[in-house]
Amino acid sequence: MIRAIVAADERWGIGRKNGLLFSLPEDMKFFRETTMDGVIAMGSNTLLSFPGGKPLPRRVNVVLWPGGEKRDDCIVAGSMAELVEALRPYRAGDIYIVGGAMFYRTMLPYCGEALVTRVSADGGAEVFFPDLDAAYGWEKTYESAPAFTGGYEIRFTRYVNSAPKDLWAGEERK
Repeated sequence: MIRAIVAADERWGIGRKNGLLFSLPEDMKFFRETTMDGVIAMGSNTLLSFPGGKPLPRRVNVVLWPGGEKRDDCIVAGSMAELVEALRPYRAGDIYIVGGAMFYRTMLPYCGEALVTRVSADGGAEVFFPDLDAAYGWEKTYESAPAFTGGYEIRFTRYVNSAPKDLWAGEERK
């Protein structure tokens, strides 16, 4: 299954100046534990926002980066067709979409779930995640009790897409 994983403020804001809005240790722990040893897919700005512009360890990092140079430390896809091809070996497992905003908008129709950490604050965002509470076909199926981390109240939520598109539509199933 393809899943989006994101932290969003009360206005669905997710970033500012190519960085995160908040320092949330509990959310980082959740992200790390959820994606560890899995596949994460992202746009080039998200990769560049990681410490040192390096891929996250113990994960297969797949980056949509038109015009980007191939690297030894991650899989660089120059187009959506290359991205689909790069994700093909992992389609039976879990693939996590990790940002940024444009990549989320592109990939969200293919996601069966979205794991959203909601922050009860306005982070002054410049970029936003789609409002899943208002999005057709998306339903919140889980919301945790409030937790406090980094000086903020957060809730872990899960949204389910009632009709995700198949990224590999038209192919013979293996």
